[in-house]
Amino acid sequence: MQRKRVAVLISGRGSNMAALIEAAKDNDYPAEIALVLSNRPNAGGLGVARAAGIATDVVDHAAFGKDRAAFDRALQAVLEKYRIDIVCLAGFMRLLTPGFVAQWPERMLNIHPALLPAFKGLDTHKRALAAGAKMHGATVHFVVAEMDAGPIVAQGAVAVHTGDSEAALAARVLAVEHRIYPAALKLVAEGRVQVVNGQCLIDGMPVPGLPV
Repeated sequence: MQRKRVAVLISGRGSNMAALIEAAKDNDYPAEIALVLSNRPNAGGLGVARAAGIATDVVDHAAFGKDRAAFDRALQAVLEKYRIDIVCLAGFMRLLTPGFVAQWPERMLNIHPALLPAFKGLDTHKRALAAGAKMHGATVHFVVAEMDAGPIVAQGAVAVHTGDSEAALAARVLAVEHRIYPAALKLVAEGRVQVVNGQCLIDGMPVPGLPV
């Protein structure tokens, strides 16, 4: 089995990155974390990656001012240098240009701390509590030009408890993220996910738990 070469893009501590690194330690896992790439030179996750013996690189967004396209070209150059097959966004706090996204069709994943299509964007836990949501969770999806709108590969849900704090809910959701992201990457790396009419099929069947 030829393992897929994966780059994980981070901006901070990279807890989902660490979960992917841990999963990829299994020799039977179909992907290897070949690169951790950050837009912040001081991102805590870079040290975690180096300690795990993984190559790291930085494309500092501050050096590009407001020129998002130039920043994305620099990202692409690094990804090509490391011969990356799949990109995983893990707390990467930059909006990517449509031109960059178009170079990674069905090869770039993101994890979002909500049950998409609900609560796109930021402050998901706070908004879920304010809305009185009974269920909350996390979603792994392919990245498309529109934010948090790509085909869904996997979801995991948690119940919202009476009296939940934002921090308590976030902690339970994070545990779900750490479980479903490695599972979703495994499916993609094995070639078991196809996008048909804007929706993911796994082994030809709809993603479990999603409306058909």
